[in-house]
Amino acid sequence: MKFTRRGLLAASTAVAAASAADAKPKTSAPAPWTPDATEIAGRIRRKDVSVVEVVEEAIRKAEALQPQIGALVTSDFDRAMDKAKSGQLSGPFAGVPFLIKDLDAYKGLPTRYGSRSSLGARPETAQTAFVDAYDQAGLVVIGKSATPEYGFLPTTEPLGFLPTRNPWNLKHSSGGSSGGAAAATAAGMVPFAHASDGGGSIRIPSSNCGLFGLKPSRGRMLEGRPNGKGIDLSVAHGVTRSVRDSAALFAISERTAAGSPFAPIGVVAGPGKMKKLKVGLVMNTGTGQKPAPEVVTAIEAAAKLMASLGHHVEPTDWPMDGPRFGADFTALWSTGAAELAAGVSKAMGRKADTSVLEPFSLGMADLVANLKPGDLDAAVERLMAASRAYDAWLTRYDVVLSPVLGSPPVELGFVSGSVPFETLQARLMTYVGYTPLHNVAGAPAMSVPLHWTADGLPVGAHFAARAGAEKLLFQLAYQLEAAQPWAHRKPPTSL
Repeated sequence: MKFTRRGLLAASTAVAAASAADAKPKTSAPAPWTPDATEIAGRIRRKDVSVVEVVEEAIRKAEALQPQIGALVTSDFDRAMDKAKSGQLSGPFAGVPFLIKDLDAYKGLPTRYGSRSSLGARPETAQTAFVDAYDQAGLVVIGKSATPEYGFLPTTEPLGFLPTRNPWNLKHSSGGSSGGAAAATAAGMVPFAHASDGGGSIRIPSSNCGLFGLKPSRGRMLEGRPNGKGIDLSVAHGVTRSVRDSAALFAISERTAAGSPFAPIGVVAGPGKMKKLKVGLVMNTGTGQKPAPEVVTAIEAAAKLMASLGHHVEPTDWPMDGPRFGADFTALWSTGAAELAAGVSKAMGRKADTSVLEPFSLGMADLVANLKPGDLDAAVERLMAASRAYDAWLTRYDVVLSPVLGSPPVELGFVSGSVPFETLQARLMTYVGYTPLHNVAGAPAMSVPLHWTADGLPVGAHFAARAGAEKLLFQLAYQLEAAQPWAHRKPPTSL
């Protein structure tokens, strides 16, 4: 799909305006510990700093931090410096360093998918219109960020690569599947990074790493990832340290052509005239499990903050049969692993095993193989019914507030792909019981970094809305960011 320049022009105007606003003294909020992408772009435009200096600094940070956090799988430093020296960059983020998640193609770099089965991949010769939009915006890609095997897990610990560690505590998971993007952004390698979300993969790492992460509506952005099974789960956007960065990045990659399912929103530059919202509050998972005490504390605090801002908060219940939904989503999710295992087996001329694919991937493939005829179609039908139930639920509320995860960031190894399949399934049901419904419903949702535990781990608050309501979520995020700033919080492992 050919994208228009409308989003680029809108984003450029908004980034310039935000940079000008940054030049004015601020006393209402603590100063950010490091500049966001909007500020960096403004400094480059004002010639306070050169693109070469900015990119060199990003590379220096990446080289210093990579051994500690393992956020990258491929570097592109030489080409990045060539772009920086070219003098030909233009767009709202001209010269700002960036990362592409290693589930997406980027010309000149291999796509490894976090898998040992792809270690011999050759450099890509094509990329999507979505990634083209990043190049058109002037972003300088310095490499590709780590992901779990084919994005299947909510932690980034692929067996063929280094584990990605959380900059807030290196013993803990950065989340997944956009864990490399989140760790790199939180630690200061780059000011923001590309991410994607098929079951929570933007929101989970954002929650774990103290970032802002918004999952767009299905069909909102330039590219989707159809799974061929009736429901397109995955959407792409980014992880950021500020709301304004997310809003400007959104504008350059949303669909603006005629026939798009939603009218483009352009850059949302602030809360505007924020109406008083009716907020539904769900604390337990869909299966009725109560989250960890620190998560309860975080979400109760978020509810109190919303009430203090004039919004009405009331308890509500999930609109679907939680256990049934979880099983159905797992079945649909597992079809990707089944297709992967079949493709690898065909390429190898023998059945894929743990020498090339992780135990969890093979376990999901076996799950699909053991389904009875008609089971998957029935699961998809029930998931579509859950989507309709979600739409009806959101006629009663403007937004729904919940946890992102059932606990603060878990330690590395707890939900890794090497955990026995049945044990890992049970852990996942407890840990990630809040985010998949929005992928099934095609609705937008965001993790907002409003809480840190007593031992310094981030816990995001999860806000969701009806399909197409990204503008409302951005406006709310700006309001929350102003009421309870987070940009001054610096992870122990950062530069």
